[in-house]
Amino acid sequence: MPLDAVRVGRGKVAPPGAARVQPNLGEYERVRRDFTWDSARGWLAGLPDERGLNIAHEAVDRHAEGPRAGKVAVVCRDRQGRISELTYGQLRSSTSRFANLLRDLGLAPGESVFSLLGRVPELYVTALGTLKHTSVFAPLFPGLGPEPIRQRLLLGDARVLVTTPELYKREVAPIRDRVPGLAHVLLVGNRTAAGDTIDLHAALARADETFEIPPTDPRTPALLHFTSGATGRPKGALHVHEAVVAHHATAAYALDLHESDVFWCTADPGWVTGTSYGIIAPLTHGATLVVDAADFDVHGWYELLQEQRVNVFYTTPTALRMLMRYGVDRARAYDLSALRFIASVGEPLNAEVVLWGQEAFGRPVHDTWWQTETGAIMISNFASMDVRPGSMGRPVPGVKVALLERGEDGRALVIDGEVHEIRSPEAVGEIALRQGWPSMFRSYVGDAEVGVGPAGRSPGGAGTTQRYDACFADGWYLTGDVARRDNDGYYWFLGRTDDVIKSAGQLIGPFEVESVLMSHPAVAEACVIGKPDRVAGEIVKAFVTLRPGCEPSDDLRLDILAFGRRALGALAPKEMAFEAQLPRTRSGKVLRRLLKARELGQPDGDLFIPQPRG
Repeated sequence: MPLDAVRVGRGKVAPPGAARVQPNLGEYERVRRDFTWDSARGWLAGLPDERGLNIAHEAVDRHAEGPRAGKVAVVCRDRQGRISELTYGQLRSSTSRFANLLRDLGLAPGESVFSLLGRVPELYVTALGTLKHTSVFAPLFPGLGPEPIRQRLLLGDARVLVTTPELYKREVAPIRDRVPGLAHVLLVGNRTAAGDTIDLHAALARADETFEIPPTDPRTPALLHFTSGATGRPKGALHVHEAVVAHHATAAYALDLHESDVFWCTADPGWVTGTSYGIIAPLTHGATLVVDAADFDVHGWYELLQEQRVNVFYTTPTALRMLMRYGVDRARAYDLSALRFIASVGEPLNAEVVLWGQEAFGRPVHDTWWQTETGAIMISNFASMDVRPGSMGRPVPGVKVALLERGEDGRALVIDGEVHEIRSPEAVGEIALRQGWPSMFRSYVGDAEVGVGPAGRSPGGAGTTQRYDACFADGWYLTGDVARRDNDGYYWFLGRTDDVIKSAGQLIGPFEVESVLMSHPAVAEACVIGKPDRVAGEIVKAFVTLRPGCEPSDDLRLDILAFGRRALGALAPKEMAFEAQLPRTRSGKVLRRLLKARELGQPDGDLFIPQPRG
């Protein structure tokens, strides 16, 4: 039976003692038909006296003013395993102190505050305090390296940076004199700050713990997220306070998040997932957010899920595959009965992980699809619907999805569930999203002639740029991702537009080939590229990482290639190479373009590849 024909039930095989919670999204077609973003805006409080919409108010202050003031908002486990907690009331005081500190430093609304921190309590105080002040919060991933950090600080016109003494010494001090706009560096954990830095803890202790959030237009710049471009130039996508409407609604629908939930998102806040869903979304629901400062550790992760009674778990396919390596019995050795919903993000989710989740946890893994530019989940598998292993799912209510197919005459044909300009409702094309959802990015900073950095000092509202305009056509955002839509409206990821392989007249999606190869008992991970060929145009070449205990050999190579031919026919790889470890970005995505560049003898480009962890 083909994988796309397998449907996994809606958690019908539940862990013993798992809570029975009615899904937020019930009848999908009805909700999608009736939903409007205006109605979702009504789910939030807004600032008092109709003074606008501010992310920090929705995530913190409105809860701290009511009965949730004493409820635990954030549970942090440090690298030594020690647990600390912040209630909503304490989070309100701490973030107000930070907002007042920014005011005392002379920071103007709209100016940028960068963080270069691990998952420590001060990171969450920095993010939400910055948003209270109506400055722009720009998180960076620790370990990018001095030059990538310098590029991002310059592009975002950084005025304040919050980091640790260790990271400052290693990553920032070597380049600080080449970031002239960086006025203040606040250090976490340095009681005797030396040089041109400020001790954050001492400064917060002196600041007032009450702060009135100023009037905040929903279009006020709020978040700046960097993503590396294929050419090596980082892109800074700017989002506004109105994005919180999408954060809140999609957390309810796509992640089935409830106020009573304990929620753990493993993504680092240096990336968009770690901010949108690792900070903002769960707090807007009044849930409890779990934070782990340590790197991946199978016992540590299962222990945290067990001890904190996590209900909703949002992580990456890579992390789940790492858990898979330790087997089902390891998962069943822990009491994970509180776990109700598991979702993945960041890269395509292969079908085997979905099915393994059902076996190990009694719950399937629900894939979600979105991008830094979209700011929130756009396509998802929902709690109230069957999961089709390997599928991205269906559009979130309020999101209109189309597929763009290039005809022979060069025209773009728009294909979606309503308009059928093709022979069959099943279609393949580039994913396009109709403009109008609240978390859509508003500009690429540092890419316009009118200035650099967010609004207030530059272009948060000062027009668009050529790079930004190229992302849109006739009211549609062009994502650069290629997918297939089946007859029932489920979407199946195929690859980036540049990754899709054209072989002997056929379009081959890398992800579909990789998923089949990963079902071979010896294969842990796989990545495929198109290799130029005089006859076919391109052939498929696979790079394979083996499971523990399996050794590379010519016989195994031939066996895997034969396995691929039996399952894929003409789409199967013609060549294969073993790799001890596939190259990845800092956010965990496999770098197909790096493998292809090396295969063709080309420069590597913009690479921030992490060292092996865990």
